[in-house]
Amino acid sequence: MNPAANFSTRVAEQAVHWLMEMQQGPLDPRQQANWQQWLDAHSEHQRAWEHMQRVNQRLRALPSPLAHAALNAPTSNSRRHALKLLLILGAGGAATWGLRQHHLIPPLSADYRSPVGQRRKVQLADGSQLQLNTASAVEVQFEGSQRLIHLLDGEILLRAHKPLQIITDQGLLNTRGAQVNVRQFSDHTQVAVLEGQVEITPNVYSGLALPLEKSRQVNFTRKGWDTPRATDVGTGAWVDGMLVASHMRLADFLDELSRYRRGQLHCASQVADLLISGSYPLDDSERILDLLEISLPVKVRRFTRYWVSVEARV
Repeated sequence: MNPAANFSTRVAEQAVHWLMEMQQGPLDPRQQANWQQWLDAHSEHQRAWEHMQRVNQRLRALPSPLAHAALNAPTSNSRRHALKLLLILGAGGAATWGLRQHHLIPPLSADYRSPVGQRRKVQLADGSQLQLNTASAVEVQFEGSQRLIHLLDGEILLRAHKPLQIITDQGLLNTRGAQVNVRQFSDHTQVAVLEGQVEITPNVYSGLALPLEKSRQVNFTRKGWDTPRATDVGTGAWVDGMLVASHMRLADFLDELSRYRRGQLHCASQVADLLISGSYPLDDSERILDLLEISLPVKVRRFTRYWVSVEARV
């Protein structure tokens, strides 16, 4: 619970969601009813909403870099993240604003990042282990009894020893001592439970919840989820530096491989549906491309190091 504003991080996320909905245009009758229902559901919601209004009113009068980011962020996700930071930090007083302006608090910077082609392991304050896949970023917030990870980009594998929450662009995950792999896509989140159990709540405020057991995975959006299924072969293998394929389309395989290298990796349509299986070391993507020419009827054309095309062998 935030001592300054007296509401949780989860409720802050809900308040930011509703503010952004309203700033995109008038709510339709169903949205208006849902907002009113949320507001009336708990006094904590009312405190967060009142505080959100005060924060929003102050933004335009302040030169703070965080205020600028919240008002002018290039994407809605960045704006949402900046507004949530303001709300959670209790941005209601001049003293708080002054501290933020005179100390190095990067508002839109992740607590932990991993560059393209690299992985990173982090030991969290509660003993949980967090691993970041290529080109990933997270924000970690431990406030009293609340433990929250915000997946900003990419993919993580979490081994949680205590209850811990994960926020993505599409919703909220509650873990109970689970081992879970979470990947953020542009329009959905993919969750695979390796140990324990996870409860998924799309869109954070919706009230819908999906329990997901060990060895099951699911994709979910802000509106709901697809049918849970068995975890894919090789889920989480990236932690050990491996890319595992089992009868995977070559186009899909190359899409996965492209995450671990800079530049353009193109797959010609003539070979896109070829199937590939095997385990490949992620730390040597050039070697993987060489192996493709041995195992499949393809030719790898390297125009430059950063422009590679896999085509049919003539």
